[in-house]
Amino acid sequence: MSTDTPRLIDHMRGVRYGEVLPIYLRDDGLHAEVYGTQMLNDCPQELWARLDADAIAKEMGAVFVKLNGPRHWVLDGLGAKVAAVEPVLREFGGIMMRRIATLALGDKLPAGPYTENKVDRGAVFFFDAGKPVYELVNPEGEAYVMQALCIGVDPEMSEERLPTLDERLAMPAGWSYRTRVLDEELVVDTTQSLATVLQDEFENSYTLPY
Repeated sequence: MSTDTPRLIDHMRGVRYGEVLPIYLRDDGLHAEVYGTQMLNDCPQELWARLDADAIAKEMGAVFVKLNGPRHWVLDGLGAKVAAVEPVLREFGGIMMRRIATLALGDKLPAGPYTENKVDRGAVFFFDAGKPVYELVNPEGEAYVMQALCIGVDPEMSEERLPTLDERLAMPAGWSYRTRVLDEELVVDTTQSLATVLQDEFENSYTLPY
């Protein structure tokens, strides 16, 4: 997909970040806010390891908090963020984060592996020609491209291990995993629509490119 939104940040592949997701119960169901360290810091491990999800939930009046990560980008560039999310900064255990997205969850907590979520992200992701991408393909042939790998479940997860990740995944019937090198730039633009995302059982994150 092409986009008129310019690439603003380059050399993102491998950059580390972490996220804190407080989940609230409101009149129309559960809602999650996503706070992340993206473009602020690299989510220092010594501080991340001391975060207490229960204590954060109590402090923020949330019913639950998910510590998401740490993660490393598996994309190459980022475009402007235009989602209508108030740019709130908040410190968690000494780690500065910015509220970057919101999710309406209805009456269910965040879905498990291989289940789609809709995210108001309003960002543009760039994957460079000549670079590898790692994709989950559903039974209908739709390919979700990995945007970030997670080291929170498996600390040894790395991009070098992704080409053989299919040997470790317990994918649902009809799903497959593949690695390919891009012939041309891949652009995932969610500035005008909700992003469709999912995770595998290692909490690696994938997005539909349209």
